[in-house]
Amino acid sequence: MNRNQRAALRLLPWSSPEGKACFLAPGDGGGILSRFADETEDRQLAEGLDVCCSARRVLDDLMTPHAEVRCTAIRLAECLADALRVAESRGRRLPTTDAAADVTAGASVPAEAGRDADERDQGARP
Repeated sequence: MNRNQRAALRLLPWSSPEGKACFLAPGDGGGILSRFADETEDRQLAEGLDVCCSARRVLDDLMTPHAEVRCTAIRLAECLADALRVAESRGRRLPTTDAAADVTAGASVPAEAGRDADERDQGARP
């Protein structure tokens, strides 16, 4: 698959059970899977905003326990990974010039960025 074919595929906001990226072939953009992906992206971004607001409260309180700060940081990292994936997916669908495509061709969210908190640290999540 060449770069143009890969760019035409939509990066979906979830991974396979093996942790590999999932893609949707281009179509009318209004199919069930496309709409589900749109809703998932919107939900991920809204959750990221909520987590960011909660994190501010946690970090502003100097008496917040270390475990709560750590849990908050883990959730922030998860939400950031989701937001970066949404940005990458949406960026791929923007019309670009060849120069812009060359700059972003190698950019992607590392697979480990979206790992479950359970994989990173047992018991850190409330």
